Amino acid sequence: MSTLHVSLVGLGTLAAAFTLLWIVSLRLRDASIADPFWGPGFLLAAAAYLWARGDVTPRGILAVALVAAWAARLGFHLLRRNRAHGEDPRYAAMRAGHGERFWWVSLGTVFWLQALLLWVVSLPLLGAVVGRSPLGAWDLAGTALFVAGFLTEAVADAQLARFRSDPASRGTVLDRGLWRYSRHPNYFGDALLWWGLYLLSVGAGAPWTVAGPVVMTFLLLKVSGVALLERSLAERRPGYAEYVRRTSAFVPWFPRD
Repeated sequence: MSTLHVSLVGLGTLAAAFTLLWIVSLRLRDASIADPFWGPGFLLAAAAYLWARGDVTPRGILAVALVAAWAARLGFHLLRRNRAHGEDPRYAAMRAGHGERFWWVSLGTVFWLQALLLWVVSLPLLGAVVGRSPLGAWDLAGTALFVAGFLTEAVADAQLARFRSDPASRGTVLDRGLWRYSRHPNYFGDALLWWGLYLLSVGAGAPWTVAGPVVMTFLLLKVSGVALLERSLAERRPGYAEYVRRTSAFVPWFPRD
């Protein structure tokens, strides 16, 4: 099967999965169930690529194993964080704005949109699965970068969870641990690991998959990550302006005096 056909199998699989998730969301009246599926959705895409390709290579196994570890951790983290909190305020606002039309509006603007973005971001997984060149230096570098990003994201999320669970931290700003060097180290780690997966794709002879990490980095910086949180945190945390002044927004760096 050609690379295009393998890619379309992945897109069809994601569209079907997110449509089923949308049906569940209608029953639960909770569109935010799409969020915990973001990470596992990449594992589903990788598995679809592997199945459609029909044969397995060491690089394909490596790519699927790496994304499986990330997807499991992120999916569990978001599920545990969001449970018992009801629908995410972003989706609740959309529901109120669209009224009775939200049931079908959410299919396109929440579920199918996430499926499409996920498919684009997953391009490095496609490249790694369909490539036939032997493992080499690109794969070693990509795996190292992935592990660095994975650990950065996991540690930052754990530090933030501990901070939020401490009643004494209410109204204050987390500026310890990795958060001393970046205002969003978890998002930086997420971007880093996707650039690591892209290096695997380069090793497979598919540098054209660069759209994946570029789109992921853009989303984290300008759409659903840094930009979205910065606006709300500046309003809710009195000391956040000073934290912004001295701390790098994304790439970890030494704080300014």
